[in-house]
Amino acid sequence: MTDLSSFPDGFRALVIGASGGIGAALVTALDANPGCAAVHGLSRRAGDGHGFIDLDDEDSIAAAAQALTPLGPFHLIINATGQLHGDEVTPEKTWRHLEADRLLAYYRANCVGPALVAKHFLPLLAKPEKAVFAALSARVGSIADNHVGGWHGYRAAKAALNMMIRNFAIELKLKTPTAIVIGLHPGTVETALSAPFRGMVKHEVFTPETAAGHLLSVINRAGAEDSGHQLAWDGQVIAG
Repeated sequence: MTDLSSFPDGFRALVIGASGGIGAALVTALDANPGCAAVHGLSRRAGDGHGFIDLDDEDSIAAAAQALTPLGPFHLIINATGQLHGDEVTPEKTWRHLEADRLLAYYRANCVGPALVAKHFLPLLAKPEKAVFAALSARVGSIADNHVGGWHGYRAAKAALNMMIRNFAIELKLKTPTAIVIGLHPGTVETALSAPFRGMVKHEVFTPETAAGHLLSVINRAGAEDSGHQLAWDGQVIAG
């Protein structure tokens, strides 16, 4: 069981994207933690006790935040959504494959949606105790760490999300100094997002349960000095 003792006993948590591989594993892990009084899940596929949210619709995001306000405040909010491939998008191997609609789809899924989640859910963070807003990002969103190129739209959208996280951390520090905003890189995980590309991976691939444990451990160790940064599954700070 992951140590979450940096949060107050009886803390409340929220996972957005709770029907995804990592999101579902996070809900399960938090639900099993004796220090967590309640964990709520939101997803586009509502059910199994999850509430509904559609990150393509700001009205839906606002409604979900309003519905959960009486159940807060929350000490931990995790946005576990993102898109690498789908009906509208596949990673580009060269600039010759760039298309405006594909770029916008990546930006909507990986930056705009999570940013609007932050807009409506950051006010639900607890204070003055430790409170964390975390969003799944990706190492490939690091400009300094990009040595192979490709995947233009996904990389650019995650880089934009990383900038949003930095901005939110700066603004939130002025209002709630004990709150922390971080991006999380889970590594390669056995989920639908990574499925078409796992054959190319030479490093370890984690189960969703293992990945959830890693991320919660990083969150537990995170302090004010980490706010605004991107942290890898092993706790290392990823260059911007």
